[in-house]
Amino acid sequence: MTEAGRSVLHPKHISARRREWNKTLLGLAFISPWLLGFLWLILYPLFASLYYGFTEYAILTPPKWVGAENFITMFTKDKLFWTSVGNTLYYVAISVPLSTVFSIALALLLNAKVRGMSIYRTVYYFPTVVPVIASVMLWAWILNPQAGPLNYLLGLLGIQGPGWLSDPHWSKPALIILGLWGLGGATVIYLAGLQDVPTHLYEAAELDGASGIQKILFVTIPLLTPVILFNVIMGLIGGFQYFSQAFLGSAIGAGGQGTGIGAPMNSLLFYNLYLYRNAFGYFQMGYASAMAWVLLVFVLLLTLLIFKLTGRFVYYAR
Repeated sequence: MTEAGRSVLHPKHISARRREWNKTLLGLAFISPWLLGFLWLILYPLFASLYYGFTEYAILTPPKWVGAENFITMFTKDKLFWTSVGNTLYYVAISVPLSTVFSIALALLLNAKVRGMSIYRTVYYFPTVVPVIASVMLWAWILNPQAGPLNYLLGLLGIQGPGWLSDPHWSKPALIILGLWGLGGATVIYLAGLQDVPTHLYEAAELDGASGIQKILFVTIPLLTPVILFNVIMGLIGGFQYFSQAFLGSAIGAGGQGTGIGAPMNSLLFYNLYLYRNAFGYFQMGYASAMAWVLLVFVLLLTLLIFKLTGRFVYYAR
């Protein structure tokens, strides 16, 4: 019905819309703590850091706009920046492939049908729930050059053990070994992926005369490729954000002399550690914000590139 060319809503329609609006307001009221936290603690700092990246900001003084000077200094004048990039790339390039291979191998072992497997799975997952500080201190004792059990065992074999965290040539391999100890989280994900592999494919492969290795290479691995892609991307993101273990390891490598950030000889000066030093050591918040955005853009582009290159190799069962 219309009056003077205007539609007139039925009272029932008005009441229905009012009820829907009331439900929406009620829902927003329930999630308002999360919304406020997201806006104040995530969204605002995100855009504020983008602005600070183009300023000279020392916390105690107002930010001063300097344009792209922070980025120019970062890429052309700051040698420690490139040192931190090299250390991080070294760690990621070695730790991610190693952790992928070890996690898949461990998941295959834990997928075997043997008695007491639930106990073994719990034991291998246990390092994941150990706090970072406790795990680093444990491995600092294991890798102690003088009294550590690892160098003692190497000595029994006639091998001179390295200095590990106190040696700039072995400090990053020491952290890579530490990372391999805590593969429980990735292993559980691979184990879940193995549970979804159809058994009839293994039976068909056996009928064709495939060996155990061939079944793994041509049945298991192809069907695990979506899980592998997920874990690799998460490993890359985590590797480029590597901080806590490097911070504690560098303090141990410094031997108690100073703060030890990046010690020994900046061999553990990872990207996030150098960002932390600029922000809270030198109070160069503008420069640190610029570094954070460079890291964000790089990881985003790398992730998109991986999706682009691996799309044809990832098999999604339908």
